[in-house]
Amino acid sequence: MKKLLIGNWKMNKNSHDVAEFFKSFNEKYTVKRDAWIAAQAIHFPIVEELKTPSVKAGLQNCSEHIEGAYTGEVSPRSLKDMNGHFVILGHSERRQFFGETSRGLNAKIRTVINEGLVAVYCVGETLSEREAGLTLSLIEDQIHQGLNDQSKANLENLIIAYEPVWAIGTGKTATPDQAQEVHAHIRSILTSKFPAFGGKTRILYGGSVKPDNVEELLAQKDIDGGLVGGASLKAKDFLALCGDK
Repeated sequence: MKKLLIGNWKMNKNSHDVAEFFKSFNEKYTVKRDAWIAAQAIHFPIVEELKTPSVKAGLQNCSEHIEGAYTGEVSPRSLKDMNGHFVILGHSERRQFFGETSRGLNAKIRTVINEGLVAVYCVGETLSEREAGLTLSLIEDQIHQGLNDQSKANLENLIIAYEPVWAIGTGKTATPDQAQEVHAHIRSILTSKFPAFGGKTRILYGGSVKPDNVEELLAQKDIDGGLVGGASLKAKDFLALCGDK
């Protein structure tokens, strides 16, 4: 399976920026690694129109409901109808600024997967939690709460993204050994909880992934790709992450 790079553009770019990105990216992308893009929801139609067919487009969040009186929310069913492929769920910024919890995200994961989309479920620890030695137990709790009672038949459409909160947007990066330790722990949890798919689930690392550290990170046994913030905003940088320098 190819390594996967997901660009999380967060609340960045206007329509002109999106067009300029794909004008440059499409010329050089050779699919050495899979590339997915999560733009602002309002820009999804532009991304879907301009990207090459081999690039998958998705969202950074969605509702756990498929329809109804939920003003301002985005339906995963509507995303699927527009040819969306995936949704990032539980990013640390969603947890920090919008109060999302692993238990609450359980319903979103279920709905997204049931609608035929891929759920990219984010887990991770703060600096104080790491310094207190809580990383592995915290990650385990987040996985069990988020995936509790999920249908095993559908969980092949699950990706886990480990993002140490202390390394997001700070320029700090977990060392390859630190990242691998947590990824191996996640792998063991998934394999124990879901023997049929746990060994095959993609586990991505997210936390200041850049062109100058991506190769060392992706060389680790249980790191299947990266969830990338800042380094996905420029086509040149994202191409480098995808192996196209």
